[in-house]
Amino acid sequence: MKSKRSRNLGDQDIQTIVGMLDGWYGPLTWNLLIDAVYTRLHCKYTRQTLHKHDSIRVAFEVRKRNLQAGEPQVRRSAQVQKALERISRLEAENQRLQAENERLLEQFARWAFNAYVRGIGESELNRPLPDIDRRQTPVLVRSAGSGKGD
Repeated sequence: MKSKRSRNLGDQDIQTIVGMLDGWYGPLTWNLLIDAVYTRLHCKYTRQTLHKHDSIRVAFEVRKRNLQAGEPQVRRSAQVQKALERISRLEAENQRLQAENERLLEQFARWAFNAYVRGIGESELNRPLPDIDRRQTPVLVRSAGSGKGD
């Protein structure tokens, strides 16, 4: 029996998965992440699907590196442990955002070079976006005899 295809990952789903990775403790593999995503989002995604989203891939790589470096686990009170987990999560998020920022800066440099090569000036690049007409588009009604094959 063919299984039902999971819905496409939306921006909110991607942010949820990235947040899961920021707070991840213990061993981290793609299969473990897939299982955790299924538990949280009730959709089963492949490693390839998760890996093709830059935010998820960067968060996975950064968190895996940090876990391999060995974050110390010491017995503490529940409040202290909760605070340490929050700090660790924020540090992981910070490192992920730094890696993502670096990727975006590289992309910007590539775009700036390509714009320069094509002779697109800064004033043209900084031109404001056109206003969006948010009025409802009128629906055109076709007459009965104006279809194909007339």
